[in-house]
Amino acid sequence: MKSVSEDDLADLHGKVVLVTSGNTSVGYATIQMLAQRGAKVYMGARNGERAAAAIKQLESENINDGSVLWLKLDLSDPRTARAAANEFLEKEKRLDVLVTSTVNNAAMQPVGPFKFDDKDGLLDIMVTNHFSHFVLTDTLLPPLKETANESGATPDRQRALQKLRRTLSSSAHTRPKPTTFSTKEAINKNYGESTGAYISTYGRSKLANILYMKELQKRLNTESVPITCIAVHPGRTTTEGSFLQTVTTRELTLPQTTGFSAPWRHGALTVAFAAASKEIAAQREQYQGAYLVPIAAVEFCAGREVAEGAL
Repeated sequence: MKSVSEDDLADLHGKVVLVTSGNTSVGYATIQMLAQRGAKVYMGARNGERAAAAIKQLESENINDGSVLWLKLDLSDPRTARAAANEFLEKEKRLDVLVTSTVNNAAMQPVGPFKFDDKDGLLDIMVTNHFSHFVLTDTLLPPLKETANESGATPDRQRALQKLRRTLSSSAHTRPKPTTFSTKEAINKNYGESTGAYISTYGRSKLANILYMKELQKRLNTESVPITCIAVHPGRTTTEGSFLQTVTTRELTLPQTTGFSAPWRHGALTVAFAAASKEIAAQREQYQGAYLVPIAAVEFCAGREVAEGAL
């Protein structure tokens, strides 16, 4: 197993970071690690009281001379996601690291039944887990690009990250096969009402995250923009989302999580590595469009034929 510690992270003084779903579990620990390296970190969260409590706890646990601020962010609707991005743009001119975390309160877990949203006619799990994150990222691309290209910047420090969390296994995104996202009907594919069907539907939202990350990397490379896009699986960690499940689903998942789950900070280490490691700065080509698993290991995206078929 690869040996990685927080000492492998770069100095982040003067850097601005946005982490969605940062008030609990892996997101919380990720924010703590980056702030401890000197970053100014925005915690994207829906509930202001919970965010304030999390920030107070972070400050009491020591974030050195870094800082953490709340950004109101509701990812259940792409419109509110865009509003949050625009609010960020009013506050900041630069963005060095973007961690879009489809886990915990920023995402929907594999617990149905899933519904269609009233505004866009899209399956709610696809809206929350993918489309809102897509809109957020797309709206924030201008400052990401400007920061990456600015004179004197360290290009490798700019990251657009999709942090993926599989409640059941590291291969949830490979369950729905064959699949495609070529039409609205295909995007809304629902595998049914059983526990296994819920997991497959959830897995499609994870696959969409990976496909977007890879396509974004290709487009940025074409534009010669030095931004590194990485998909991260933080490993089996017991998060808040793990306990927002039906009894049936918990009977299936708890044997794979409880007792075998890593602490939040352990799970966040791979995410923080992707966001700020010195190694990625030195070997950027190796990590472009990569899929990282604990601890900070590059792995071929399982079921690549599924992803290629969906493109």
